[in-house]
Formats: sequence, C-alpha cells, structure tokens
Amino acid sequence: MTDANTYLTQVLQTNREIEESNPEVWKTFLAFVHQVCKDGALPSKFKEIILIALAVADHSPFCITLHTKLAIEAGASKAEIMEGALMAAAMAGGPGMAFMRYVLDACEEYGAE
Repeated sequence: MTDANTYLTQVLQTNREIEESNPEVWKTFLAFVHQVCKDGALPSKFKEIILIALAVADHSPFCITLHTKLAIEAGASKAEIMEGALMAAAMAGGPGMAFMRYVLDACEEYGAE
C-alpha cells in the first residue's frame, strides 16, 4: 500500500520550493493551471479525472494523488475516477495498470464513495 498523504505532502512542498525560487514563473504556471481546470465546456470534476488519467499514463504518483484528491473535492465518485483512470491503463498497458494502485490508495485516503 502506498502512502497518499506522503505523496501529497511531497508535491505541495515541491510546489512551495519552486514558488520560492522563481515566484513569477510559479504565478504564471498556476494561473494557467487554474484557468484550464475551472468549469467550462467540461465541468472541473471531469477535468480532474482527465488529469488523473494523464498522471496514470505518465506514471506520476504525485499527480495521481493530488488530482484524485481534487476530483473527490469536485464531486467525483470512486467509480468515475476509476473508469477515467482505467482508460489510461488501457492505453498504457501493464505499467499503467500498475499505477492504478496509487489511484485506489488516494481514493481510499480521501474518502471517495
């Protein structure tokens, strides 16, 4: 079992350190991310599920954890999260399927129903 909170803590710490080292770049990047992640033609819940799928395909436990938490906060169910993540696993093969562990752990840690 992975430790979702450890990954979340690490990615948030990394973000803070990047912000400290180059605040203008961080501010610009964060503004872009917030703009593309907000409700639009797709609700933010679906956008977070897409980001989970991309994180599974990219094998990023940090992004998987962060975006699973954000998807749950946006109202995504475990079934929605898993279905989206499995789409990436279908394209990524065995390695993508292996990274589903992080999705399952984050769903459990952050109370996906």
